[in-house]
Amino acid sequence: MKNQKDKTRLIVAASENDADMLYATKFFAPDAFIFLERKGKRTLVLSDLEIDRGRKQAEADEFLPYSRFEKEVQGKSAKAPPFEKVLAHFLTQQKVKSALVPARFPLGFARELAANKIRVEPAGEFYWAARETKSEAELRLLRKALEITEAGMARAIEVLKKSKPGQAGKLEWSGAVLTSERLRAEIDGAVLRAGGLPANTIVAGGEQACDPHERGHGPLKANSLIILDIFPRAATSGYYGDLTRTVLRGRASDAQRRLWETVNAGQALALKKMKPGVDGLKLHKEVKQFFADQGYPTELRDGRQTGFFHGTGHGLGLEIHEYPRFQKTIFKAGQVLTVEPGLYYPGLGGVRTEDVVALTKNGIRMLSNFENRLEI
Repeated sequence: MKNQKDKTRLIVAASENDADMLYATKFFAPDAFIFLERKGKRTLVLSDLEIDRGRKQAEADEFLPYSRFEKEVQGKSAKAPPFEKVLAHFLTQQKVKSALVPARFPLGFARELAANKIRVEPAGEFYWAARETKSEAELRLLRKALEITEAGMARAIEVLKKSKPGQAGKLEWSGAVLTSERLRAEIDGAVLRAGGLPANTIVAGGEQACDPHERGHGPLKANSLIILDIFPRAATSGYYGDLTRTVLRGRASDAQRRLWETVNAGQALALKKMKPGVDGLKLHKEVKQFFADQGYPTELRDGRQTGFFHGTGHGLGLEIHEYPRFQKTIFKAGQVLTVEPGLYYPGLGGVRTEDVVALTKNGIRMLSNFENRLEI
């Protein structure tokens, strides 16, 4: 039986939104194209629109025009054939009988290939096993993505620092009420100027911060906890940054400060114990127990989840939530993970602190580098 390394590999996808294709080719394209690897030779089948650019930018051994195979299938018909029939024709010409494909390979394509006696075998969690650990070159790209992220965070802090409490405690900035939407626009603008592509940036204050994926809307208030979670994609490389800080414009209450300090202590606990061979699930449970011991249990209150009810972190790379998940892995050198514990209690607010680390032989290397303070 063939080892996965020796198998013919096939990807059909747009590299702008498919990490496996981007990883294989280092080439951004908005429309689906064909990647075939056989016996170490990599072939790309590209549209006439993309083939010249592909020859200059993509990592491959052979570049073939999609139009050639399309014309062969179309023959004298007035109608262009569907993509999957051109794909099957190309693979038949290449004498491909079976191929390893990503788990998300389109079903319609798989059925057409099966009708042409070409078998596809879906891979597991990682199509490219090497994506689980990051090379030094990838770490540099991740650090650049984090610099872009930090530019957005710096802008958020700058705007909040210049804001003043107004009527009903609503923050005012630049002559108008400072809303989540306005602050998010400032963050996203800074990210764009730094070379990133922002998406779904979180600016959530007060009760909204108790829902971890609430983007935030409406006026931001003084003396209220505000979660800032920024996770842009670097436009040139496709790698993601991810950073969260919880801040407060004004003066924190004792309860708010204790919640913030406890979350940061939980993160510090995780960072201290992360090293190759450690079970992520056990460490996640240890952080959760630490919070409970400090008086912050995870439980249902009035039908709502409270406490620490999400994962401690996730892999980061060409996807924002990349394998491995923090609590579903035994740590190994080269993995890159976010570490982002949080506590959420309606009536008090939410706190989350997130940084990015790379696992080394003996522990971790911090990749994110941004100050962490509560009061602004």
